[in-house]
Amino acid sequence: MSVRSVLSRRQVMTAVAALAAASTLPAQAQAKIKVAAIYTVPFEQQWVSRIHKALKAAEARGEIEYKASENVANADCERVMREYIAAGNQLIVGEVFGVEAAARKVAKDFPKISFLMGSSGKPQAPNFSVFDNFIQEPAYLSGLVAGGMTKSHKIGMVGGFPIPEVNRLMNAFMAGAKEVNPKVEFSVSFINSWFDPPKAKEATFAMIDQGADVLYAERFGVSDAAKEKGKLAIGNVINTQDKYPDTVVASALWHMEPSIDRALKLVKDGKFSAEDYGPYSMMKYKGSELAPLGTFEKKVPAEVVAKVKAREADILAGKFTVKVDDSQPKSSAK
Repeated sequence: MSVRSVLSRRQVMTAVAALAAASTLPAQAQAKIKVAAIYTVPFEQQWVSRIHKALKAAEARGEIEYKASENVANADCERVMREYIAAGNQLIVGEVFGVEAAARKVAKDFPKISFLMGSSGKPQAPNFSVFDNFIQEPAYLSGLVAGGMTKSHKIGMVGGFPIPEVNRLMNAFMAGAKEVNPKVEFSVSFINSWFDPPKAKEATFAMIDQGADVLYAERFGVSDAAKEKGKLAIGNVINTQDKYPDTVVASALWHMEPSIDRALKLVKDGKFSAEDYGPYSMMKYKGSELAPLGTFEKKVPAEVVAKVKAREADILAGKFTVKVDDSQPKSSAK
C-alpha cells in the first residue's frame, strides 16, 4: 500500500468524522430547553431567589437557555408571558398569585407550551403545573430552636400576606416553639407586601418594644431590626446567617432544584403534564432543610439541639408529620 493511499484514507476518515460531528451540532443545540421566567418581585427576594438559583444552575450545566424578567407588574404579566412564548420558549416559570386568571388563560391558548407556576390553585390540564414552598417541616424545626432561645417567652412574627404559603410556615413554626416552650406568646403582623424591608423593619421594632426577643423573619427587614436592637431572628427560605452572624439563629431553607430538575426532564422527554409539584419541596425530596446552626451551634441549649435532631430523623423516616395548617395565624400576646 502506498503512502499516498494511506494519506487519502486518513483524509477520508477525517472528513467522515468531521461530517458526523457537524451533523450532531443542530441536535445538541436543539437539546437545550428554552426557559423563560417572569417574576413580579426582584431576583433578590427570598422566594423568587430560590427559583432563579435553580434555573441558573441548570443554565450553568448547559441544559437550558434561560431568560428572566424581574419586577414585572401584575398588569404586564400576560403580555410578557405571550412575548416569551412568541420567542420560542418551551417552559414558562414564575409565580402567578396575583394573576391566576390571566396566566391560566395563556396556558389554555398554548397547550403545547409547559407552565410551572407558583400558585395556591390546582394544576390545569394539560400543561399548567403548580408548585409551592411546602417547607413547613424545617419551619417547625426552626420553631423548636426559637422556643428554646427566647428568654422573655415573647416571639414576634412578621409576614408578607396572610395566604396559605405564608400561613402554613408560621403555624408550623409556632407549633414547634410551643412544643419546647408552652409559655411562649406570639405577636403576628402582616405588612401586605412581598418586598418592603422598611415596613417589615418598622413592624419588628414595634414587637421588640412589646418585649419580643426572638423574631420570625418571613420577610426581609426583620433581621435588620433584630440586629439593631440586639435581638435574635429566625430566617425563612434562605440562609442569611453570613450577613447576621450574631442575629440569625436558624433558618428553614427552600430548595427549588428538585422541582425544576423534574420539570426540565419531563419537558425534554416530551412527557410534561399538569401536576402539583408541592411535595418536591418537602424534606424527603431534598426540597427543604433546616440550615446548620453555624455561629449558634454552641449557643442553642444541648437538649433543644438533641430534640431538633430527633424530630428531623423522624420526619425523614416518615415517623413524624408536620401538620399543614393554612389558616391565618393569630397573635396570642397579651
